[in-house]
Amino acid sequence: MKGIRKVVLAYSGGLDTSVILRWIIEEYGAEVVAYTADVGQGDEVDEAREKALATGAVEAIAEDLREEFVRDYVFPAFRASSLYEGYYLMGTSLARPVIAKGLVRAAEELGADAIAHGATGKGNDQVRFELSAYALKPDIRVIAPWREWKLKGRADLVAYAEAHGIPVPVTPERPYSMDANLLHVSYEGGVLEDPWAAPPAEMFRMTTDPEAAPDTPEVVTIGFRNGDPVSVNGVELGPVELLERLNELGGRHGVGRVDIVENRFVGMKSRGVYETPGGTILYHAHRAVESITLDREVMHLRDELSNRYAEMVYNGFWFSPEREALQAFMDDVQRRVNGEARVRLFKGQAIVEGRRSDTHGLYDEATVTFEADEVYDQADATGFIRLQSLRLRTFAEKRLGEGE
Repeated sequence: MKGIRKVVLAYSGGLDTSVILRWIIEEYGAEVVAYTADVGQGDEVDEAREKALATGAVEAIAEDLREEFVRDYVFPAFRASSLYEGYYLMGTSLARPVIAKGLVRAAEELGADAIAHGATGKGNDQVRFELSAYALKPDIRVIAPWREWKLKGRADLVAYAEAHGIPVPVTPERPYSMDANLLHVSYEGGVLEDPWAAPPAEMFRMTTDPEAAPDTPEVVTIGFRNGDPVSVNGVELGPVELLERLNELGGRHGVGRVDIVENRFVGMKSRGVYETPGGTILYHAHRAVESITLDREVMHLRDELSNRYAEMVYNGFWFSPEREALQAFMDDVQRRVNGEARVRLFKGQAIVEGRRSDTHGLYDEATVTFEADEVYDQADATGFIRLQSLRLRTFAEKRLGEGE
């Protein structure tokens, strides 16, 4: 690219982006502004800022996006009950669009010529960052060093960093990639590339080993309003505080560990290990309240569309018209999801043991009771079953008549 004088780099302080920062300075002769989005990764934010300046950044920005992340990305996805390939609550997928939005905003405010990211040419994040950026600013220019330079892998990056005096967190004792935010911590690469190998026991950061978790279960009650969680054990909390509280509770009891081989958008399979303690509790509690507040056909239709929604988010189409249209449907459905769920946390499990809704409950004990009632005539089921079986009986008669 020509005419690149200033670049805003999505900077985490890890190996890839630290090397990229110096590489852009040398390759493009451009000034680099390091942009670190605080989405709940903790002390890494301040450390990243210091590393960026030490590595040659002309400016290092750390922006607190935690509230926006949880309120405008995590909660909408949970309202949609989205789960990628049956397991993944998409902590990384949901963080990328909010980071991309902040990156583009910073580039516009600073008059930068381009943005840059550290996603590899094999991964999903390159797609998520760039689709989001182009949706927000169609004329944005993007530098993706992994698709440009001659460095081939992590070993080359470590050598480059050592040659340029760049401090990096990767050591022989921790040969895997890690990404953290308020919703989860993800681990991939290195020793985890063998899908048969168990994750190192010392790897996990958010959760206690379920076998070492307390021998006494803990019960938590979560309140929902219009599909969003608003309280824990009767205490109303803001989005960030609520998720932090559930992470603490779930983490203590080893809740939310997932080890999967997923299908990346670019076409390959990848092994990922995730810790999502608070999100796992929320997912089960939310579905519990839905079970007594949503009409059957509405819920079944929503569940069919939840998979499509998850694919959109996972593949990087957060700012697409189809995701926004589908979100409108999901949010309309959620107007009835008001109530509480009680969840028991014990040895890695989050088990729903109660749900209620004083305003929108559709559960009618008088109808479902096994005792005598005056609201349901059991004889009505005879005609219902005969009508439902009509096509089956017709098909069976035809098949038997043909000697099958």
